[in-house]
Amino acid sequence: MHIISINTSVLKEATHQGKTILTGIFKTPTDQAITVGKMNISNDLQADLENHGGEHKAVYAFSQHHYPYWREVLNQQTLTPGAFGENLTIEHLDEANIQLGDQYEVGECVLEVSQPRVPCFKLGLALNNKHAPKLFTQYFHTGVYFRVIKEGAIQKGDKLTLIKRVVNSVSVHDLFRAKFDKSFEGAQEIINKAYKLDCISPEWREKVDKLYSRLLVN
Repeated sequence: MHIISINTSVLKEATHQGKTILTGIFKTPTDQAITVGKMNISNDLQADLENHGGEHKAVYAFSQHHYPYWREVLNQQTLTPGAFGENLTIEHLDEANIQLGDQYEVGECVLEVSQPRVPCFKLGLALNNKHAPKLFTQYFHTGVYFRVIKEGAIQKGDKLTLIKRVVNSVSVHDLFRAKFDKSFEGAQEIINKAYKLDCISPEWREKVDKLYSRLLVN
C-alpha cells in the first residue's frame, strides 16, 4: 500500500436542512509534504472537534480501489481523491485485512488502526447525495481511522509498511459488519473478540460494550 493522494481542507459553509453550517469535509489533494500530529494533519481543519479529528481520529484513510464502485453507484464519474473526506487516499487499502491495533510505518510516522468510520450527514454534502451515508453504511467498506504513535512528515508516494499486529484482533470490515449488518453470522464471535481489545477507540468501545451486553442477555 502507498499514498496516492494527501487531502486537506479549509472550513467551508454548507447548507443542511435549511441551516448554514461549517465543515471541513470538502478536501482537495495537495502535492506538499504534510506533518502528522497527534490530533490531526497540518493544513487540515475540522469544524466539529467532538466528532472529527482528535487522538483516535487523527488521520482518516480511504482506498483508491473503492472509487470505481462509487462512481457507478452515485453516477458521478468525476469523483477524485478526497471526495469522501479522507486525509489519505491509499492504494488498495483493504478493510478486511486491516485489524484494530495494526501499526504502519509511513514516512516519518507510525500510525495505529483505531476504528472504522461511521458516516454522518456531511458525507451526503460532500458527495451531493443525501442517501450517501446510508449507502456507505450498507457497503461495509468504511476506510480506516488512525491514531498517531509517532509524529512526523509524510508525502504522496510514501509506502505503508505493517510493523505490528495485535494477537486475536478483529478486522475493520468485520467489526463494522458486526455492528450494522444484522445478517452477519459471524457477529457474535467478532464482538466477543473486540470486547477483549485494549486498542479499540472509546467510541467503538461503547458500541462493543452494548453489543456484548445484549449477547449476554440473549
